[in-house]
Amino acid sequence: MNPASSAQSQTQEPSQQRTYAVLSALLGYPDEELVDAVPLLRSLLNQEQAGHLAPMLDLFDNSPDLIQLQEQYVETFDRKPSHSLHLFEHIHGESRDRGQAMVDLRNEYIEYGLLPKTTELPDYIPLFLEFLSQIPEEKAADLLGDAIHILSRLEEKLAKVQSPYVVVFQMLRSMTTVVPEPLPEPPQGDMEETMVTFGPAADGTEPMLYRKPIVDQPVTFYETDPRKETISNIAAEK
Repeated sequence: MNPASSAQSQTQEPSQQRTYAVLSALLGYPDEELVDAVPLLRSLLNQEQAGHLAPMLDLFDNSPDLIQLQEQYVETFDRKPSHSLHLFEHIHGESRDRGQAMVDLRNEYIEYGLLPKTTELPDYIPLFLEFLSQIPEEKAADLLGDAIHILSRLEEKLAKVQSPYVVVFQMLRSMTTVVPEPLPEPPQGDMEETMVTFGPAADGTEPMLYRKPIVDQPVTFYETDPRKETISNIAAEK
């Protein structure tokens, strides 16, 4: 999208899907493509959202060194397990339950025709947000409500170290009416665990982020990758 068209977007409230797509992009590993896309990402936000995300957007705008951005990202997320960008690691730890939870989430992706070809696992938060950006808003809101307990925990941990990435998780919390509940520490290794759930929905169905019985199943990936084009596609619809 031509950045000049962003003026028109400021008169329209951005959809939840656009916001999810922007947040997904901001949590990705910083490369030249992401840095170059910052003007486009700004144009997909309203003034309030852009102001809230300014610490992240300015980080990309003002850093003269891509290597430094990448080192900061690795230090924040890859070297600290408590800051992991994988949802189920925060509730299932290293247990086998995590594998079944990822199978369930992958099946959600498949149900909506989204078959990610990626080296990342299904519970990778940028991939999860990309998924939310491509499904109906009501369904996306339900899944965000299930995940917000984990996302809020990560927000708290990033706030303690004054990471600029915390603003992404603060915005996600502002996008749901679900009040985050505290989580127990994730189990270590393949141990027997207590169930973690936040109660069934009104219709009796279980939330997606629910600790399932241990079942050994592989996680497989498929041949198309919708993620790279999502921001451009959403911008083209404006």
